Amino acid sequence: MGERGRGRSAPPNWDLCRRVVREHGKTFYFASQFLPLERRRAIHAAYAFCRIADDIVDRAPATGLAVAARDLDAWEAELDAPLHPVAVAFAAARAEYAIPDQAARDLMAGVRMDLAPEPYATWDDLRLYCYRVAGTVGLISAPILGCVDGARLANAVDLGIAMQLTNILRDVGEDARMGRLYLPLADLAAFDVNPAATLAGRPSGRFCGLMQFEIARARSYYDSAREGIPALLPAGQLTTLASAHLYAKILNRIEENGYEVFQTRAVIPNSRKLRAMPTVAAAFVRLQMPDGVWFRT
Repeated sequence: MGERGRGRSAPPNWDLCRRVVREHGKTFYFASQFLPLERRRAIHAAYAFCRIADDIVDRAPATGLAVAARDLDAWEAELDAPLHPVAVAFAAARAEYAIPDQAARDLMAGVRMDLAPEPYATWDDLRLYCYRVAGTVGLISAPILGCVDGARLANAVDLGIAMQLTNILRDVGEDARMGRLYLPLADLAAFDVNPAATLAGRPSGRFCGLMQFEIARARSYYDSAREGIPALLPAGQLTTLASAHLYAKILNRIEENGYEVFQTRAVIPNSRKLRAMPTVAAAFVRLQMPDGVWFRT
């Protein structure tokens, strides 16, 4: 956040944005390569802006909640008067592609929820969080990807929700070690899973059944998201198909690991991503046909 002290805007640093994406969002970076340069720069700037907000919260245990809250306020102020080179790049992208300002502010509200996380009682409660921290990214990304039908923005939101729920399921163990439990308490109760035991890394009840239920929910959001892909430019279609297909494979890996999410982190190696590309390419070709057929992950 030190860039703000200079009193004048830095030039947009597209390469810095690219490096942030490459380091922190490997699947997203891989999929973004299908975009032309200008749109690829814009999507990298959007991701980098969101990532820096996440990093502020991730540092909160070391820096303290008051410092993190102050830094988030300063970062949100970059939406109005950008000085940091990433914020300047994001401002240029917002201007070029008419990205809605409210989506970025809703994202900041979602990030603030992680400063003092509370258990989510129901799916509706968790869905609001998922919308704010990830559905908003769908709204930010849709114009860059060439969305030409405002009615399909709901599908862009659903893709963000699907990906965030995928993150939550992948990171159950990692979050538990930090004292965080994102899965809805009502869902845990339905499968006789004790929250305290889950936080201790020793889930009780029908934990595998709970994970199966949540994975099915995530896949239903991926299915909804795909309905909006025809509204994108061809390059945006290919990028979104790749991103959705590859990210949903994390759910497959969780299943392959027997729902063991406390000691094993589900990751998709690059070799597997490359092997998946013929499936993505075939889906893209079918999408260009009048009677295009969807594929399921």
